[in-house]
Amino acid sequence: QVQLVESGGGLVQAGGSLRLSCAASGRTFSNSAMGWFRQAPGKEREFAATISSNGGRTYYADSVKGRFTISREYAKNTVYLQMNNLKPEDTAVYYCAARTGSWPSTDYHEYNYWGQGTQVTVSS
Repeated sequence: QVQLVESGGGLVQAGGSLRLSCAASGRTFSNSAMGWFRQAPGKEREFAATISSNGGRTYYADSVKGRFTISREYAKNTVYLQMNNLKPEDTAVYYCAARTGSWPSTDYHEYNYWGQGTQVTVSS
């Protein structure tokens, strides 16, 4: 069992930055690929970024590539999403997710555990 708790969301102006954190409990963090997904009002949940269990591979949605960076810190059982040059269209609830497997995935169906989400609002 893995429990995930996100933090770091908030209100920021366009062009600003935020760093989201996702603290994981349980002994399987180091064996789990992690992902960040987001969901805007009235829209489906969409993939943002993912990282392999060993941190060696990362993938990003085209809409965030070059602006967002996913990373993980094993000593703290935490995964981060650094978001720079934020745009109003990045406004959404951001969810951290873990999957029981080492390979990263862009498909939210492949994730077994989810956090409660953190709101990110970007004003123009």
